[in-house]
Amino acid sequence: MIALTEILDKNPGIGMTGSKLVYPDGRLQEAGGIIWNDANGQNYGRLDDRTKPEYNYLKEVDYISGASIMVRKELWDRLHGFDERFAPAYYEDTDLAFSIRKLGYKVVYQPKSVVVHFEGISHGTDLGSGIKSYQVRNKNFFLEKWREVLESKHFPMDTDLFLARDRSRNKKTILFIDYQVPLFDQFAGSRTNYMYLRMLLHMGFNVKFIGADFYHIEPYSTALNDLGIETLDGDWYRENWKQWILQNAQYLDYVLLNKPDPANMFLDFIKENTDAKIIYQVHDLHYLRLERKYEVEGDKKVLSEAKKYKDIESDIFSKADMVFTFSTEENSIISKSFPEVNVKTVPLYFYEDFPPVSYEFENRSSVLFVGGFAHTPNIDAVSWFCKEILPLVHPAVPNLTFKVIGSNPPPEIRCLASNRIQILGFVTDEQLKQHYQASRLVVIPLRFGAGVKGKTLEAMYYGLPIVSTSIGIEGIPDISNVISPTDDAEAFAKRIIDLYQFPKILEDASRNNRDFIRSRYNFMSAQKCIEGIFTELGMNQ
Repeated sequence: MIALTEILDKNPGIGMTGSKLVYPDGRLQEAGGIIWNDANGQNYGRLDDRTKPEYNYLKEVDYISGASIMVRKELWDRLHGFDERFAPAYYEDTDLAFSIRKLGYKVVYQPKSVVVHFEGISHGTDLGSGIKSYQVRNKNFFLEKWREVLESKHFPMDTDLFLARDRSRNKKTILFIDYQVPLFDQFAGSRTNYMYLRMLLHMGFNVKFIGADFYHIEPYSTALNDLGIETLDGDWYRENWKQWILQNAQYLDYVLLNKPDPANMFLDFIKENTDAKIIYQVHDLHYLRLERKYEVEGDKKVLSEAKKYKDIESDIFSKADMVFTFSTEENSIISKSFPEVNVKTVPLYFYEDFPPVSYEFENRSSVLFVGGFAHTPNIDAVSWFCKEILPLVHPAVPNLTFKVIGSNPPPEIRCLASNRIQILGFVTDEQLKQHYQASRLVVIPLRFGAGVKGKTLEAMYYGLPIVSTSIGIEGIPDISNVISPTDDAEAFAKRIIDLYQFPKILEDASRNNRDFIRSRYNFMSAQKCIEGIFTELGMNQ
């Protein structure tokens, strides 16, 4: 019950929702219903394993069997309930779904609501006798009432099940592939992908997701399912993803690949067996990040790894129909090194709302760093800051506390903790927001890396002044208008001291950063950018 009421409360455009129906023995009875253009119905998934991914994501459906449905009261009253022509039973629930859709509302299947239904107990199963016989009569009533809709918007029986099962007839299908489901509160790249998945749904795409590890990771996989994204995970897909591609190749319009290793795993097979447009999304140039790491650390193994990834990335670029990069710097590098590549710069982050922030800094004392430690540049950044910069700052600002937030801090980071250095590890999004609101400024002391840094945009969104190296602000158009980088430890320390001690300067920097993000990284401008790119790729064909 709660799962049904919640979805209606959160989504005013949904008029009816309903449950997953299962038999007493646990097998699936229905994961939403399909109506074909001859008015015949199909209980999607009947007698199958109810745990399969295709039955466990929120989706639009033609109808939901009346054994468990929930309807907005105002719509029920407006339609005067079930159409009396379908009394005493059969097709009245289907007709109600069609009527609600005609009013402009969606009919949605909610797999989190599960009902055990004893099929046929009320009226039996014999179509030739009793109340069950009304099923044949009412089908004809339904066909006559909705003939125009059925002919124009529904498939012939048993065809195009891939599209019919979630009403995707008029949608483009995009397969989104990354190395795992987005852990959106742990890593910047995952947060980016979560934002893009939401945007693609908002643009009207039918979105399917593959994580190259094929793990169902909670709560992240369910978060995508709740949005309406089918996540192709589990043992069957791990062993049979090629079979799934072949079976559904005709429906795949676009495939968006992320990062070299997952792209390398899937790209050739998809390109050889589908006509989908291939988009490769560069979160950062791996070879460039590794080359820069070698320049700092001097480890020749790192240089060898950089060469490997340059070969992989070059191959991907040559096979993709389009390359997305978040960085203007990397756009220039790719365009110069691979002039045949169609490369576009797109925003790393974009925000749907901009709640008010406080520009008062008098009562704030901490300096904040945010970054997951599975990403090696963050380990080097925190180590360098604590060992070479912070000792230069503390004599001038003895009450300064340095807070480090990020998942999976390794021992060499944890051992830096002291009464002035707090290694906080992973925090929730709400806790992270509170730390931003309590901090005086953010530091981004990255000495190597590539791509646009999510931590930079996020700090600006929360209205925090920033002291950063060149790497920390690289690739963001016109960022020099609001942030001047410094790459020397002494200069970095002096910049912190100068900012920290003057609240008015902090306030001005804060306002400038927030205005920068509001004007350039809002949801609508990002969507307009992406829509233009898909139009170029042939989205409207």
